Amino acid sequence: MTGSCLCETVRFEVAPPLGRAGYCHCTRCQRRTGTAASAQVRVATGAVRVTSGADAVRGWTPARGFTKEFCSQCGSHLWSRNPDSGEVFSVRMGAFDADPGVKPSFRQFVANAAAWEPVPDDGLERFDGSAWPSAEPGTM
Repeated sequence: MTGSCLCETVRFEVAPPLGRAGYCHCTRCQRRTGTAASAQVRVATGAVRVTSGADAVRGWTPARGFTKEFCSQCGSHLWSRNPDSGEVFSVRMGAFDADPGVKPSFRQFVANAAAWEPVPDDGLERFDGSAWPSAEPGTM
């Protein structure tokens, strides 16, 4: 599975299988993306390999949070990295070149959902906080 940033400076591969995918409604994701939620998929340790443009990848690590990595050329959001292990934790679904073959199955941080866009009644599993037991609150 391949993906890239918008300007294609950063290209990457993800080894299957992909884990669970979901929407994050936390305030960080809202501000990071400018949208009501961010769609991402969990990946296995060591599954992501940058094939070009590694020198353009930048990151920001919030207090008590995972590092958000993006392309320094176009600003595209790529993935979250666990600051403790240094491993990519989840990949932004919009960065894949083609259908990743998984669909979001949950919504997390719905307690922080944007007032201007109600969370749809789509039958997906909902979590007031994090869906990942091993992740800190608001870390995706």
